[in-house]
Amino acid sequence: MKKPKLLIIVLFQNLGEENPYYAQSPAPPLSGALVAGLTPPIVDIELLHEMNRPINYDTDADFIALSFMDYCAPHAFDVSKKFRELGKIVVAGGRYASTFPEEVIPYFDSVVVGEAEGIWPQVVKDLVSGSIQKVYKAPLNKTLENIPPPRYDLVEKEFMTPVVTEATRGCPYRCWFCQLNVQPAPYRFRPIADVINDLTATDRLPFYKRKIAMLLDNNLVGDMDYAKALLNEIAKLKLWGLGVQFSIECIKDDEFVDLLEKANVCMAFIGMESLNQESLESVRKNQNRVEEYRELFLKLKRKGILTFTGVMFALDEDTPQYYKALPGLLEEVDPSAILTSISIPIPGTPFHKKMNKEGRIYDHNLRHYEGDHLVFSPRDVTEDEVFEAFIAINKHFYSWKNIFRRWTRFVSTMSLKNGFFRQLFRMLIASVVLFKLSIFQKHHAHQKVYNNLMLKKAS
Repeated sequence: MKKPKLLIIVLFQNLGEENPYYAQSPAPPLSGALVAGLTPPIVDIELLHEMNRPINYDTDADFIALSFMDYCAPHAFDVSKKFRELGKIVVAGGRYASTFPEEVIPYFDSVVVGEAEGIWPQVVKDLVSGSIQKVYKAPLNKTLENIPPPRYDLVEKEFMTPVVTEATRGCPYRCWFCQLNVQPAPYRFRPIADVINDLTATDRLPFYKRKIAMLLDNNLVGDMDYAKALLNEIAKLKLWGLGVQFSIECIKDDEFVDLLEKANVCMAFIGMESLNQESLESVRKNQNRVEEYRELFLKLKRKGILTFTGVMFALDEDTPQYYKALPGLLEEVDPSAILTSISIPIPGTPFHKKMNKEGRIYDHNLRHYEGDHLVFSPRDVTEDEVFEAFIAINKHFYSWKNIFRRWTRFVSTMSLKNGFFRQLFRMLIASVVLFKLSIFQKHHAHQKVYNNLMLKKAS
């Protein structure tokens, strides 16, 4: 007897499907492959990442599972309506559905609230038996044990790095703009053996795609002893390259940095956010010290590790003078790649509460809460100054001339003391990652942000 089919869609479009934007991201988000891995074998599964390809409403799937963040919520409601009109059963999940279920419930047949591991297998069984409930509330998983590996084989071939997983959840810090502050949960980490199992559950992938992976943690080093033990075990896998994310103060620990190199980490995403110390303090990101950036980034580059850093605009202490100085400040601290975004007062965060209390939020359309729109009145800069700086920094930083200059500085800084050929190979992998990241960010700025600004000015 033929199994029913489940289509898992990770939504991405926030401004509608008529003029979609497809990101040239090197790796997918974790949620879709993770949910597919949790799904019992009583259904066939298809996984679709909307950042990669459009939704097929003519699918033969019986059930639709939508995972989405806050800025995709209005789009999710539209997608659900279309599928339900076609007779499909549609289930919602993800961070927004878990945080604001009362906003989501009217638009779906069922809503999963909380972490999927505790409830998703039962949801699928109920779908197949025809006894689906309106709401499923999953308890907080305290130990994160025995989570099955993500289904990397279902990830679209266009992604360079399909092997994505997580070792930890949460963050010990409470930066005001961070979504983790909406419903704070304790910092938790998975058994190391389970993480290694994820990184090696790759038999169905081409060989070269098994050798590069990413840990999509909010902060890998919320527990330094755990992070060190994990990196020691990952080193034994002899990956070609690993991407990780952690807070900047961890780089001060020499043993940790040595273990990053040992585990063949080639890229570290770090929430730099601002090169203005007062702006950092205004959002309680007190673990960052601007005067330390250059030396800490240099410490990683000597090990052959790219620094991919966040840069936020429209923070309260930003000034026109700061924006004019920003190209030179970036040149001085020399991150390998940057992720630029306009500050987002995510509903439920302390940052949102502050902006709302002061009456500064003028745009409540969630479609615009993705970091490419300005939805509140900045304090010491104008809206035009924010967008002009945003565009100027992207154009300057991601000009081909400056991309090659940063690549040259990176390869000339990298130490060769651990063996010429080994380091040469690391240099090659890191170079591929650097150009892939740069192309991704350059493409996003041109295809998404600039187009949005032109449409805004035309209106």
